[in-house]
This record gives sequence, C-alpha cells and structure tokens, in this order.
Amino acid sequence: MNEKLLAFFYSLDRAAFMDNKNKYKGYADLNRPLPIGYGQTISQPTLVLYMTEQLALEQHHKVLEIGTGSGYQSAFLSAFCNELYTIEFIEELAVKAQERLTRLGYTNIHYKVGDGSEGWAEHGPYDRIMVTAAPKQMPTTLIDQLAPGGIMVLPVGKSGIQDLLKVTKEEDGTIQETKLLDVVFVEMIGRYSP
Repeated sequence: MNEKLLAFFYSLDRAAFMDNKNKYKGYADLNRPLPIGYGQTISQPTLVLYMTEQLALEQHHKVLEIGTGSGYQSAFLSAFCNELYTIEFIEELAVKAQERLTRLGYTNIHYKVGDGSEGWAEHGPYDRIMVTAAPKQMPTTLIDQLAPGGIMVLPVGKSGIQDLLKVTKEEDGTIQETKLLDVVFVEMIGRYSP
C-alpha cells in the first residue's frame, strides 16, 4: 500500500462529502456505501482507497473521472495527480460537489455536467481514468481517450454483481483487462446504460 495514499485516506473525513440534512451522515465512518440522493451513493471508503491505488497515480498525471457524485473519490484523485477532469450526469450533485471541493481547497479540478460515458475528448488523452458507475459493457469511447501506457479502473455489468476491471493500454495500443473484484455500483447513466 502506498503510504502517502493511506495517510490521506485516514486524514479525509467522509462526512464532509455528505449534506448536513442527509440522515445517513452520522454513519459516514462506517465502511459501507451510503445514499447521497438522486439514486446515487458515496462509495465504501476502503473500495475508494483500493481503486485509487490500482491507478498507480503519479503527480504529473492527467486524470478523467466519470461520476463525480459527492466528490469523495475526486478528492483522492485530485490529491495525487496534476489535473483532474470530472464529469457528473446529475447537475444537482455536480454543483454540490464542486462547491464542496472548492471549499476544501482542491484547485486542480475541472468540472462538467454531462454524459460521462462519452468522456471529455477535448482534454484527452488521459493518463488515468476512474469510472465510479457501471456501464453494461466496456465503453470504447473511454478506451479511445486513454493514453498509451494508461490505466483505467471501472466496474462493468448490469445491476447486481459486477466485475471491477483494471484496463491497461500498452504503448502499441493493445488493451489488457484484469478482473480485480466482484462489486456492486450504481448503473452508469447514458450511452452505456444497462
């Protein structure tokens, strides 16, 4: 485990990423996903840590995140990369996350409201891509925006148990997929929706 990442994990208060009126905020220290409204969740903390570690982030990396949600995962990515581009389909969540992350001092994040399954091509390619909602199949648009030598971590599958995959793009453009875990994520909204 990356010691700096682990220290960041223990220093970050997940409750800061939940609205005060959220009745589950008092459970923020539990290691489980919790509802944040609009049918979405804030992910299980140890899973966020694990997925972030799988990206092997370096400070010079440009990262794309699909599914800003509460901004909790965004904080991890932002702290360990050069620039983060994050997309959220639900405008209300996007606005709250941006306000929250700005208030907490994160300054290297670019925000967009839209269909994350399409990525954000104008700023690509990306060294790393993190997807926090499950498409029913591998989103080729995101693979296209992954730089040679890049890594993408994402859940894939219909509702129920999904596969958490680590996708690497070799320098010659060859794609390698490795299954990491069985997971349960909210479904991706947009082109690759189940």
